[in-house]
Amino acid sequence: MRGAVVVAGRELRSYFNSPIAYIFMVTFLVACGVFFFFMQGFFAAGQATLRGWFGLMPIMLSVLVPALTMRLWAEEKRQGTYELLLTMPFSEAELVVGKYLAALAVVAAALAASLPLPLMVSLFGIFDAGQIAAQYAGILLLASASVALGQALSSLTKNQMSAFLASVVILVGLNLLAQVGVWLALPPFLAAVVNWVSLQFHFQSFAKGVLDTRDLAYFVVLTAGFLYLTAKNLAFGKWR
Repeated sequence: MRGAVVVAGRELRSYFNSPIAYIFMVTFLVACGVFFFFMQGFFAAGQATLRGWFGLMPIMLSVLVPALTMRLWAEEKRQGTYELLLTMPFSEAELVVGKYLAALAVVAAALAASLPLPLMVSLFGIFDAGQIAAQYAGILLLASASVALGQALSSLTKNQMSAFLASVVILVGLNLLAQVGVWLALPPFLAAVVNWVSLQFHFQSFAKGVLDTRDLAYFVVLTAGFLYLTAKNLAFGKWR
């Protein structure tokens, strides 16, 4: 997949040669910090825990990740470089994986920039490094599925705002599905199906620092599925 690495490098330069990556990272850190320390009352709680911080991730990523993915293909179509890109000596899979890796790398950079937070909070309590590692792994898996979904939607439209709004609505909806069982008295089988579809439901074990292989498989399959759909859409686009 050497082509994917080349495409990823191109996209990363595009992100960091414009304000997009920096705005994403600053917005992510500031928004999460404000909600965690002030809206959730971390200092007033009198308890050193990061549960609230990791609990913010599903909704935060649902709103912020689409700002990265909306341009991946919609911008190529708007600028007229979409057809040119498809004629380059890269397979559809390499193009899709390359753009996916670049967007995920920006999210990973934002997560790396947030690492001082658990280090600071650890001054007020005792934390298990393995648990925090599992929690961050869960965020990265959640971001991976969100990026793959956002890229798929971007490949379906020429309008960045349409891609952004559609991604936000679908991601927020997939996260809020976990609350449907709380709001409605669903039959056990239907409640299990709804929970299985929900992103937030599968993230909950990671948020507690528990690595569940079923949740890991869910995020991997979801990511691979949306990447596959995007590649198929590009292949179909060559013949339209």
